[in-house]
Amino acid sequence: MLRIAIALGWDSGFTDEHLRPENFPGAESFYLIGLSLLAEAVGLLTLGLIHRWGEQLPYWVPFLGGRRIPVPAAVIPASTGAALVTLITVSGAFNWNDADNMGAPGSPEGVHYWVMTACYLPLLAWGPLLAVVTAAYYRRRRRER
Repeated sequence: MLRIAIALGWDSGFTDEHLRPENFPGAESFYLIGLSLLAEAVGLLTLGLIHRWGEQLPYWVPFLGGRRIPVPAAVIPASTGAALVTLITVSGAFNWNDADNMGAPGSPEGVHYWVMTACYLPLLAWGPLLAVVTAAYYRRRRRER
């Protein structure tokens, strides 16, 4: 939501060349909205680990509809994703105020800084929670055999 708000012209407090409020809405907006949509799509894949369509493809899917999804086809990417998201977000948290992140000249300050921090803070839970859901999916599907 934060990226979309910035893309639509919300003053995020950035004053650097690319994220200045004067640039939005504009050509850069497509990048921010696309990045947000990609992140949402990947996040929605997590729902497949708890819904039926993550075990069996819906019948409306051309050529493959109705087939069971092999357990490794879901568990391997989800486990890899959980590890990578955890690594990236923990690293990002430790480096949040570094000179090439939120400590850079032109980065938000004051209330804008805290809004940005509050928006990104929940990402720290995404990797570990994805790992838990992936383990539950594996255990549930393993029992079916």
